Amino acid sequence: MATQSTEIAVGGVVLAAAVGFAIYMGQATGLSGGGSGYELTASFRSIEGITVGTDVRLAGVKIGSVSDISLNPETFRADAAFSVQDGIELPDDSAVVISSEGLLGGNFVEVLPGGSPFNLEDGGEIEDTQGAVSLISLLLKFVSGGSDE
Repeated sequence: MATQSTEIAVGGVVLAAAVGFAIYMGQATGLSGGGSGYELTASFRSIEGITVGTDVRLAGVKIGSVSDISLNPETFRADAAFSVQDGIELPDDSAVVISSEGLLGGNFVEVLPGGSPFNLEDGGEIEDTQGAVSLISLLLKFVSGGSDE
């Protein structure tokens, strides 16, 4: 009888831990409901290392996440849509850059605010973009002497 109640107690603790972990992951990845914001788009030459759900950051603070990535067959560029939290108004001359968290870290989308008095609205496009820099191509340039012929 004591073994059965112990097994039930341990099962309850494991179940509670699993539910707690699921709630934490939902909040950490922004999947919990109630995340209101507005959508912006940008077109990149290379969006390597970015996936749906990747952080969008301003001054190192997460302000949104990537919501869609697609290839534009006319321009052969990667089009990305991302959400930005309500209350954060970005100037319409802002730039977006794909940055790395470090040598072995992941990539994220960094917003560099401009100085325009006019702000981007829902559905707006940021035209000033810089794609991902390939670490392999940088190493190859370094090894080969960096000649650009």
